[in-house]
Amino acid sequence: MKISTILDHIDTGHMALPEFQRGYVWSREQVRGLFTSLYKRHPVGGLLVWATKAETAAHRGDSALAPGVVKLLLDGQQRMTSLYGVARGQPPAFFDGNAGAFTGLRFHLADEVFEFWQPVKMRDDPLWVDVSALMVAGQEGHERIVEELAEDPEIGAKAVKYSSRISRLLGILDIDLHVEEVTGEDKTLDVVVDIFNKVNSGGTKLSKGDLALAKVCADWPEARDEMKARLKAWGDAGYDFNLDWLLRCVNTVLTGEAKFSFLDDQPPEVIRDGLHRTTRHIDHCLNMVAGRLGLDHARVFFGRFAVPVMVRYLELKGGKLDHAESDKLLFWFTQAGMWGRYSGSTETFIDRDLDCLEGPEGGLDALLRELRLWHGGLRIEAEHFRGWSLGARFYPVLYMLTRMGEAQDFASGLPLRANMLGKMSALEVHHIFPKAQLYKRGYERAQVNAIANFCLLTKDANLGIRDRLPEDYFPEIEEKHPGALASQWIPMDPDLWRADRYPDFLEARRALLAEEANRRLGRLLHGEADWLSESPTADGAPVQQIVGGISGPEEEAQLHEVNAWVAEQGLKPGEIGYDFADPQTGRQLAVFDLVWPNGVQEELTEPVALLLNEEEATFALGREAGFRCFASPEAFRHYVLGEILHAQPEDDWAAAAMT
Repeated sequence: MKISTILDHIDTGHMALPEFQRGYVWSREQVRGLFTSLYKRHPVGGLLVWATKAETAAHRGDSALAPGVVKLLLDGQQRMTSLYGVARGQPPAFFDGNAGAFTGLRFHLADEVFEFWQPVKMRDDPLWVDVSALMVAGQEGHERIVEELAEDPEIGAKAVKYSSRISRLLGILDIDLHVEEVTGEDKTLDVVVDIFNKVNSGGTKLSKGDLALAKVCADWPEARDEMKARLKAWGDAGYDFNLDWLLRCVNTVLTGEAKFSFLDDQPPEVIRDGLHRTTRHIDHCLNMVAGRLGLDHARVFFGRFAVPVMVRYLELKGGKLDHAESDKLLFWFTQAGMWGRYSGSTETFIDRDLDCLEGPEGGLDALLRELRLWHGGLRIEAEHFRGWSLGARFYPVLYMLTRMGEAQDFASGLPLRANMLGKMSALEVHHIFPKAQLYKRGYERAQVNAIANFCLLTKDANLGIRDRLPEDYFPEIEEKHPGALASQWIPMDPDLWRADRYPDFLEARRALLAEEANRRLGRLLHGEADWLSESPTADGAPVQQIVGGISGPEEEAQLHEVNAWVAEQGLKPGEIGYDFADPQTGRQLAVFDLVWPNGVQEELTEPVALLLNEEEATFALGREAGFRCFASPEAFRHYVLGEILHAQPEDDWAAAAMT
């Protein structure tokens, strides 16, 4: 079938994208390579489509399908989206991705190369042809360009030669692509998805959540858009959730099970109502966690997968909890986050915890007993604050204590409660003993960036302290705002404020933080103190030091810059402060600065980690976990530019473009 005919079929609704397909993921270099191969008439692979009845076809986008039998693209989405986007000058109706990947493609008539628009390089060179403008205008555009070139004194007679190249460029639309069809009454959605995954064995496979969402959207086409709207609202409020997570929450509300397969038999009106109830429950949870614990944004929200369990509990309670119940649920949420309950086999542990809520003996006590049986005691010890970096699990605990209690700002003396401040931008991490002073005295990175050396202050306070040592600025703060130091769990022995006593200061502050954490969590129990009577380290076993971590705001800002650069390339940003844990015990083993667990191009490339200023032990653990590790933003950018954006040879599209 000619490419032009395929594009027409997309316009008329005879060809579309099945609901279960993921979004557009190609980069500009892949688009450029595709058009180079097509111009040279090299093979670029065929298409695989699912021929099915329009009335039962669950497809992406808002456009209507043509009546009768339609063809849904199983293999070829990226190529056809790129072709449509360039040839029509706009994305197709089913588009979901970064349109910048195919916007601004140019072709040089003399050099016969494709490149994307570069103003300085291309503005004054008439031989750079706008490919989209040409294909939209067709033969009229061809004639106009040739006339303009013939009138240029520097080109003149060469316009005839360039005319044949324009014809060859337009002839891309007349290239025939082989189209293979999957047909038959036996080709159910499950069968077709299985075919899709086998065809794309080297590419992006569908998750269980993708398939579940496809089945939901088959009966309720607006489901994806409605869910995305809710995710955007939470994103605007500072929380980072995804479709899989939201669908799992819906699943637990409706079925009390973690496995997506339990959604199969639910009619669309039940799922629609379930989504609405789920979003109300999630809002309730977020308000509880932010308002009572102060954990008000993604960086410190360390219990994302505890939420499906929380919303199920709310569903069982009719969406209403009394004050004691609400606090006890928050106690469990905090404990699950601190000990990494869902850092391993997420679905398995969610199912176990959901089981604890069911039946006459089910409820919060059963949930807490399961957690204690799995982890050991729930009491916090000073050793648990021995971690370092913004990625350590007890950093959110420090943030929580600051926002829950009477912690005061060093500059104003005002309390830093949750209801008085905004997001992380309103609070800054302050190194109590300045980094420069500690490095000058020979302390290691993990010591310098210990959690016990962090406190949270306003920007004004942070700037006012600069790099002064505590023995210098602490007396000023205590005189100006009596009690402010103690409110931030600062040991009040002035001898510990000296740089030569820094290790002793850390030990003393860890003890104060642990005492405060147990006191604050104890208040959530309303007298049921037995839950905090036992420590998981009561046997004297030391808390193992994790490796890796983000040393502070400056390093975190670097990681955000890298992520912004990745997004500019049309690729998906990575995860900052990745919690790498033992899958069975949930024990945190490392914090990797910035990772792409499924590859920079998801499921198409290898897992990658960017580790800044880390020791060899961190790199070794990263490599053992299957990550390709980079030590600098420059090395990572070189990898992306060289192996991701320029990865495929132009002549090898038949094998490489099968997606």
